[in-house]
Amino acid sequence: MATHASASVPQRTRLPRAERERLVLDVAHARFAAHGYAAVTMEDVAADAGVTKPLIYAYFGNKERLYLACMERAGEALFATVGAAVSAADSPADALRRGLHAFFAFVDEDRDAWRVLFDETLPAGGEIAERVAEYRERLLALVAQTNLDRLPPQHRAAAKTEVEATSVALLGAAEALARWWLRTGAMPAAGAADLLIATAEPGLRARMAAGAGSTRTADAPTAVRGGGDVAPESEGAR
Repeated sequence: MATHASASVPQRTRLPRAERERLVLDVAHARFAAHGYAAVTMEDVAADAGVTKPLIYAYFGNKERLYLACMERAGEALFATVGAAVSAADSPADALRRGLHAFFAFVDEDRDAWRVLFDETLPAGGEIAERVAEYRERLLALVAQTNLDRLPPQHRAAAKTEVEATSVALLGAAEALARWWLRTGAMPAAGAADLLIATAEPGLRARMAAGAGSTRTADAPTAVRGGGDVAPESEGAR
């Protein structure tokens, strides 16, 4: 009995543009994460995605724009993760703990996103460098503003510069530690977060306590111990 060829040969379906774009982005994201921006070509992405190179150019324009689309997904995911964590904090020290645990959990759970966002092979100038700087600045502003908002209102203006400087130092340390952790796997991600928290939290508490107890004068210095102000010793007690 004769059968039609169409009965045994599956028909290829044409994916909607949105789905093909998502497929190309997924493939490019994995490629950039695995090999770095500098080593990836549009031919690589097209071959992995099973599409033509002209189609990728039609969708994204060039490799830089394709990378920026991947980076935007990674950057927004990191920002949302850390933002959600620190929004529930009730003090700068609590924000530090929540933010660092969220940061390292993100790195652990989505390593490709981290590698795309913090790719060391990225160009030093141009739009990509500007966009990477923008995401770092947004993250820095989030951390700094979170800490400022949890200080007494009367101390915020005086503490603004120091809080920003401290936030820069913490984010730099977190990024460096994350690179080491990814390279070595020497401890759990939460352990890396705890290590940085244990290093940074005492100093943060002391600085915040010093700011809150800024009524001291040159004639009456105070020592900050255990997060509180201690009255100066009298001459007779020394």
